[in-house]
Formats: sequence, C-alpha cells, structure tokens
Amino acid sequence: MQKKTLIYSEAAYLIGLVVLAFGVALMEAADFGVSMVVAPAYLIYRYLNPMLPFFTFGMSEYCLQAVLLLATMLLLRRFRFSWVLTFATAVLYGFILDGCMILVGLIPHSHLAIRIVFYIAGVLLCSAGVSLLFHTYLPPEAYELFVKLVSAKFGIEIHRFKTAYDIVSMLIAVILSFCFFGFGVFIGVRFGTLLCALINGFLISRFSHLFETCFRFEDVLPFRKFFV
Repeated sequence: MQKKTLIYSEAAYLIGLVVLAFGVALMEAADFGVSMVVAPAYLIYRYLNPMLPFFTFGMSEYCLQAVLLLATMLLLRRFRFSWVLTFATAVLYGFILDGCMILVGLIPHSHLAIRIVFYIAGVLLCSAGVSLLFHTYLPPEAYELFVKLVSAKFGIEIHRFKTAYDIVSMLIAVILSFCFFGFGVFIGVRFGTLLCALINGFLISRFSHLFETCFRFEDVLPFRKFFV
C-alpha cells in the first residue's frame, strides 16, 4: 500500500490560493481567454480600470464575490458566520492575484509559443488550486462555496455542477463584453475560455483523485468545528 505524504489543511488552503491566483494571471497574460469563473470580474475590471486606475482585477474579484456570497445565503435561506469569513478569503485572494499579475507581467510573453505555455499552465494551475481548496475546512472563495453548497442542496454531483456553473459564467461574461465594449467585441472571453469551461470540471476531479492518492490531509489547528 502506497504511503501518503502528510499535508496540513491550512497549508493546502494557502497553497491553493496562490496556485489559483498564479494560474489566473498566466491565463490573462496568454490572452486566449481567462477562466470562465473569473471572466465576469475581469470584464468589470477592464471596463472600470481606465476610469478608476486604482480599481484592480483583485478588487473586482472580491467585490463580485461579495455579491455571489449574498446570493448563496438567499438561495439556501440560512446564514453561518463562517460564510462571512469567505469574504476574507476573497480579499486575501484579491491581493495575491494583483501580486501575481505584476509578477507575470514582468515575464516577456509576446511570442505565441510562450503564450500557449502560459495558457496550458494557467488552466492546470487553476484546476489544481480549486481542488486544493476543496480539501480544506477553511473558508473557500465564494465561487467554490456556492458550487459546494448548492450542488449538495440539490443533490447534483459536484463536478458536473461545476462545469454547468462555469458555462453560465462564461455566457454572462460574453454579455458583459458586448454591453461594455460593443456587440461582437470579445474582451477576455475567447476560445480559451470555452475550452477551459468544457474541461475544468474534469481536471478538478482528476487533480482531486491525484491529491487523495498521494496526500493525507490533516488539520494542524483545532478550528475545523467552527467551519463545518
């Protein structure tokens, strides 16, 4: 029997956020289309940033996640304090994302081959990051919380629900692109976004299987009871 490597849930949480943010930054730099989950926030960022230079991609992310968190509470008709801490995760992720955007921007990526590498790496990192967040008790981002709770409430297999959610997010982003920049103009939503929407759920399930095969997730802090 293969011996599994110990990884603490709290470490999985931090690693997941960094990996996810770096993946999003790589996809944005590749310019083949960002992840469908963050596409609506990216469109809002691209629209407002020229008028409000202080408004970053990370800020757009946690503002939109606050709205999604409220929608989750209304849909489930219940409230838990731990869900409020999800917003803290969104803010932390937003700061990490802005840092990753700066870091990736320092790497020359005008060549097509480099952009392809960025895109592939970005898709894989995003899927791995989400999977890691699913393996921790700490508050996930509002996106992951919504998928986890709503799929459980309605008895839908989580990875299928995730794929459907991704496709809806992509359609919303397309509508926003047309509204903000004109009909037929695709900003941040391209063929790479569609491809990611179709395979992201599958990749998350594969990474989850890999992580559960190779790692043993345990808590180092006694806080799980406050979040589950």
